[in-house]
Amino acid sequence: MKLLLCLAALAAVCFSVHSKKTPPKVQVYSRDPGQFGKENTLICHVSNFHPPDITIDLLCDDVELPKPKQTDLAFKQDWHFHLTKSASFTPASGKKCVCRVNHGGSSRDYAWESNM
Repeated sequence: MKLLLCLAALAAVCFSVHSKKTPPKVQVYSRDPGQFGKENTLICHVSNFHPPDITIDLLCDDVELPKPKQTDLAFKQDWHFHLTKSASFTPASGKKCVCRVNHGGSSRDYAWESNM
């Protein structure tokens, strides 16, 4: 009987962790201050999300940036995950660069602000 109660409690904990949905916190920035015509690195850091099923795309003017690099998926003690993706890009006047995050069946674009 004790074993059955322990298994039921363990199952309840597992299901509660997996049913919890937390939207990601997204930060989009560049390695160096933005300068038009100068190569830079676009970085998208996505954190504090659950479940871990997520995709990150880096785009400029709706074209995916080539050869992106992505960290391994990692998590904190509370089972919230974080991930970072980066790619080389060259800022230009009027060019719109975004980090597109797909999580939990929804997609959202987060724009890079050049501060120029």
